[in-house]
Amino acid sequence: MKLLSGNSNIPLAESIATHLGMELTKANIKRFSDQEIWVEIQENVRGEDVYVIQPTSNPTNDNVMELLIIIDALKRASAKRIVAVIPYFGYARQDRKPGPRTPISAKLVANLITTAGANKVLTMDLHAGQIQGFFDIPTDNLFASPVLVEDIQKRYADYDKIMVVSPDVGGVVRARAYASKIGVPLAIIDKRREKAGTSEVMNVIGDVKGYHCVFVDDIVDSAGTLSNAAGALIAQGATSASAYVSHGVFSGPAIDRINNSVLEHVVTTNSIAGTDAVRGCEKIIQISIAPLFAKAIRRIHEESSVSVLFS
Repeated sequence: MKLLSGNSNIPLAESIATHLGMELTKANIKRFSDQEIWVEIQENVRGEDVYVIQPTSNPTNDNVMELLIIIDALKRASAKRIVAVIPYFGYARQDRKPGPRTPISAKLVANLITTAGANKVLTMDLHAGQIQGFFDIPTDNLFASPVLVEDIQKRYADYDKIMVVSPDVGGVVRARAYASKIGVPLAIIDKRREKAGTSEVMNVIGDVKGYHCVFVDDIVDSAGTLSNAAGALIAQGATSASAYVSHGVFSGPAIDRINNSVLEHVVTTNSIAGTDAVRGCEKIIQISIAPLFAKAIRRIHEESSVSVLFS
């Protein structure tokens, strides 16, 4: 078995390798002066299972293309099986046609990864479960919930009244699963999104007065929804508001919005490498998913069950 990392999130790849007691496969991944990507695998991979660790986060297009070229290089080097390990799958929010003459880009990227030569995909908390069906190869979609629930239980151990909150109606199934695991009640934010990247909180469904409210979501991008919803909860009498999110994109004004909001903290995984701004924000806490992915990779390699990691 070999582990190989692209440039998207090298610290996560190194941490996964450490948990597996391995070293990353040596590879030279660079760009020519015109920004074309060039890859050279510097170790023999013939007949090996190779796991390519590459979240397709910002810059999304560069990281997707880098992943495709790495897979092609491995295929041409006669790797036995190539597993694309994509902790954060970019373009996942383009999973349907919201209007006429629009693409389903998540399906397109899935096709590209398959055509490049990947034999399997390992990812985490896809924005929509049906994206698994976009791939024509086996796809394992891990959940960050075991890691995040454990942190919630530790961080709120001294609080009697905790409530899980879904930031929108679409996330109710996820929020209900968290609330069930922790054994606490559930509330829902009813919002209206006028255009992409903006949201307006309309109503809080549930009595949040006196509760420490914990948002759960899969992605925090510009943080507009979380900031507005947190203010609405406090206005309804909530004691505090915080958030647990699988993928911290933190684009545009996200950091400023979080700093200026009533959110006590935003806990996210390290599926996306933290920028200097993210690391410098005292309200943002990143917890590692390296042990989770290391266990999944080991189980895939040994042809044993991966579903035991879901709970």
